[in-house]
Amino acid sequence: MKELQEKYIRKIDATPMDFTRSLMETIRWEARLIGIKGARGVGKTTLILQYIKKNIPIDQSSLYVSLDNIWFADNTISSLVDQFVKQGGKFLFLDEVHKYPNWSQELKNIYDDYPELKIVFTASSLLEILNARADLSRRAIVYTMQGLSYREYLNLKLGLQLPVYSLKDILERHTDIGREINSQIRPLQNFSAYLQQGYFPFFQEVPELYFQRVEEIINLILEIELPLLRKVDVAYVSKLKQLLQIISESVPFVPNVTKLSERIGVNRNTFVSYLYFLEEAHITRNLYKDAKGITQLQKPNKIFLENTNLQYALSPNHANIGNVRETFFLNQLSVKHILEYIDGTDFLVDHLYQFEVGGKSKSKRQIRNQDNSYLVVDDVEYGMGNTIPLWLFGFLY
Repeated sequence: MKELQEKYIRKIDATPMDFTRSLMETIRWEARLIGIKGARGVGKTTLILQYIKKNIPIDQSSLYVSLDNIWFADNTISSLVDQFVKQGGKFLFLDEVHKYPNWSQELKNIYDDYPELKIVFTASSLLEILNARADLSRRAIVYTMQGLSYREYLNLKLGLQLPVYSLKDILERHTDIGREINSQIRPLQNFSAYLQQGYFPFFQEVPELYFQRVEEIINLILEIELPLLRKVDVAYVSKLKQLLQIISESVPFVPNVTKLSERIGVNRNTFVSYLYFLEEAHITRNLYKDAKGITQLQKPNKIFLENTNLQYALSPNHANIGNVRETFFLNQLSVKHILEYIDGTDFLVDHLYQFEVGGKSKSKRQIRNQDNSYLVVDDVEYGMGNTIPLWLFGFLY
């Protein structure tokens, strides 16, 4: 355990504090059991280390460990907790619990047996926390972490403190908000860079290797996490990569499930389940006509990649710009809002608002005579009336 404590202190000392994610302020840290789910690379580890560094004593009362540490080859979480609590432990942070077998049962037992202990754990976005065998749903408060919003990207890159705006704010006073932001920066100046290489917080580390790291994330999810956590046959991984390539180069992709399942070599139901798993893994986002009661066997009406950086990583020279715009809009709004497929326009949001997304020459024909309808336009700094700049939807979180 002494070895784990030394690694913990070194990690804390190396953690920067100049920028923190907006999720930091959303999490109810006073809860006894907190889970943070998210895809690889979005910054879950950094988030909890920053929280510790800012709020928790760095002494025997606190400990951070990653469950892929070799120490756990011969030791259990339960034995660690027993030693930790006996030495005065109060705050335990467990990273990557999906790397540890039977994690849910042990966490349940620890939660019940050590009421004085607060636990925060991180996990793959695929982890079945609510359906876990130990049923942690009544015990854990679970948050999902996404990559950087455009606002967070600008704050991190430029050292700014640009605020969050609600969707209601943007719809009702986007012209004034656009003027406020344009008085500080030129928002379009960095927008293209964000769409290509700004979603993952490591964009500043070695820019030349950014796409390589994104591809590694995709490969680790497809080759390791999906087979391990969703029993996806490894033989179909290369076919799923081909599917992602097709999506990245397409106009917003309307899947022909029968043809695609034949091409991959699985039956229709298995293929639709794979589409569901890809969304769980935060590689794709599926758009449905009715978001209520979605099942693993429900065919999506459209399929997008989860974020625009995946499009440029998979198809650096052939990413469809219309798809990129819609992917950005879907990605940024889906953190706090329900998005659905609707005939006639691109998106229905919160069962109420209709949005059509396009370039600055896009006409209002598709939203004419529609209540609560808006045109979302790229390549403009300001909007007017029901025409809103696309970049501004990057300020929702």
